[in-house]
Amino acid sequence: MLTKGDKLVLLGDCIDWGNNSKEIIDYIINLREIGFNVTPLIGNHEVMLLETFENEKNKPIWIHNGGTETLNFFGIGAIQNIAPKHLEFFEKLTYYYSFEEFLFVHAGFNDSALNPFLDTYSMVWKSQISYSNPLLSDKTIVHGHRPIAIDLCKKQLDKHLQVINIDTSCVYKEKMGYGKLTAIELYSKKLFSI
Repeated sequence: MLTKGDKLVLLGDCIDWGNNSKEIIDYIINLREIGFNVTPLIGNHEVMLLETFENEKNKPIWIHNGGTETLNFFGIGAIQNIAPKHLEFFEKLTYYYSFEEFLFVHAGFNDSALNPFLDTYSMVWKSQISYSNPLLSDKTIVHGHRPIAIDLCKKQLDKHLQVINIDTSCVYKEKMGYGKLTAIELYSKKLFSI
């Protein structure tokens, strides 16, 4: 059970393919308003929503990637009709979060960049299995974006890998080993999947 003393980091992609996008966003907003320590990050699906809001020419790629479901759950026909509080939520999402020896990001970092924290494209679209950049090499990086089976997710923890992917792809319920929403308690390295 989540308490106000817990720190919860959400790795993005809280909208599009799944059910009830609006309810999920409202729930996150409410948790923060009542004092829970929740840090939602931006994922590529939130980026596509914002790019569509900024320019309608971006709409086809967003629609192809689940945008229709989000419009339906928000009860709007066009993203320009989104409520100001929801737009503000999406606009204020951050690309990464650093805490102790951990870095949280939706996808990954540009390992060859002088400053990998400036490449926002990589943070939502690119991921790697390890990093050698001096700014990243001594960190444990937790990300989503690239679907993996739950068994592989568990093996990453057993091997104490530098990079932990917890995207067990809750949208692929029909695929064996997938279809789970997964969280990790980092100090105990315990996985929770539903």
